Formats: sequence, structure tokens, C-alpha cells
Amino acid sequence: MRFRALTRSGRAAALSGALLTVAALATTLAPTAQAVVGNMRITGVVVNGGKDIVLTTTAKKVTVTATIAEDSALTEVWLDLENRVGDDINYAASRRATCTGTGAVKTCTTTHTLDPRDDLIHNGLAGSGNWKVYVQVDARDGDYRSGYYPSASVRRATALIGDATPEPVRRGVTLTVNGRLTVANWNSNTWTGLSRQAVQLQYCKYPCTAYATVKTVTSNATGHLRTTVTASADGYYRWKYAAPYWVAPSLSVADYVDVR
Repeated sequence: MRFRALTRSGRAAALSGALLTVAALATTLAPTAQAVVGNMRITGVVVNGGKDIVLTTTAKKVTVTATIAEDSALTEVWLDLENRVGDDINYAASRRATCTGTGAVKTCTTTHTLDPRDDLIHNGLAGSGNWKVYVQVDARDGDYRSGYYPSASVRRATALIGDATPEPVRRGVTLTVNGRLTVANWNSNTWTGLSRQAVQLQYCKYPCTAYATVKTVTSNATGHLRTTVTASADGYYRWKYAAPYWVAPSLSVADYVDVR
């Protein structure tokens, strides 16, 4: 029987019917809180194939899978996704899972949708640590297990563009490389400039085999980048953003420069 929702209060209970998608790493770690009856074990929880979720300004579906060791049939499995800080649940959703496997090991899966167009998804939810997977399992023989499992970062997507001018250029002449770093803004559901970020300008001499960092440039208030280099040989220029924990890394398309 599904009873955990009855213990929720206020905002958490109101959110329990919403759909949420979160990315979590595959894990066999013990849950942070648990209830156990019988010999049932949850041996793994995987969200989004074990990868962080990178969310743009549109909806994204993410699969949540739990591997359960239990010698009798499973009667109910719920895989909840929550963003919570202590007892405060900022975003929550609950969905019943579909299970396969007739032996001692069952695989249970459900799909959630994370949509930044929902008012409950905002920039403050980006990052790691506060996203958790809550698993609740009931078996026909009375075995029961529930608990929280750690999850990975939910990141705001970024994008980079770049352009080197003039093209073509004479050897020894100053080359100007422009660019812009933008980020998915979940508050406004638009792409906006990302300021005060360190972005690497990289160069690869033709024929390109490996890029090397030429300079590191800080984006301005609107996310724009600008620097100069001396043209020496035919090659490719690109911008690379490593990114902190709350946004995703990105690369610009390489721009080929003909040096004559």
C-alpha cells in the first residue's frame, strides 16, 4: 500500500502529483534514511543512465531505474524525485514504476519529465546534493523497503559561439577572436549571457590533431568574449568553457583561419 504521501505536509503534499525528472548517478550506496521489513535489498538506483542531466529551456524526459533483490513478487514500487534541503521539499514528484524479472532480481523503471516552463523549476534548483531519489517497494510476502538515494547534478545548459577575424589573414597580423557564452535561464525560460566566467581560447594548427589553450578570457556582463592573437599558421580556433557544478560545460564550433 502506498502510504508515504500521507506523512507529507504543506508544499510537499501539494507537489506529490507533479512530474519531476532528475539526473542521478548509478549508486549502490546506502540511502540516507530507510525503513526495512524482511530481506529485500535495493542494490542500485540509476537516473538518466548515470549521467548528470543538462536541462535547456524545454522539457526533457529522464528514466529512473531501481534494481531490487527480492524472492517474492513485487506489489508496488514507487520512484520519487525530490529537491530537498533538510525537511523543506522544493520540488517533488511521485510515479509508480513498471517492473520486469521473475526471479530474485527485479528491474523497475519509470520516466519523469523535467520542464523549466513549470514555475516550480527555477535557477536556484541547479546543482548537486539537494536532488534525491526516494524508493519505496512492497512485496507480496510482506517485505518492505524505502529510503533516499543520492543523486547527481542537475545542470543548466550553456552554449558558446565564436568567430575569428579577419579571414584570410596575413602571417604576423593581429587576429581578433570574439565569442559569447550563454546559459539556459530557467527563471525566464530564455537563453541569457553568462557573465564573469573564465573561458579558454584554444588553437589547433592545421592539420589539427590536438588543441592547446592560448588564453583564458573572462566573459563580460552580457557574456561576450574578446581577445587578440598573432596569426602564425593555418588552424582552428575555438572557445572552451569548463563550468562549475551548477551549469554544463560547452565548446564552440571551431573556426578555421587561413593564414597567408
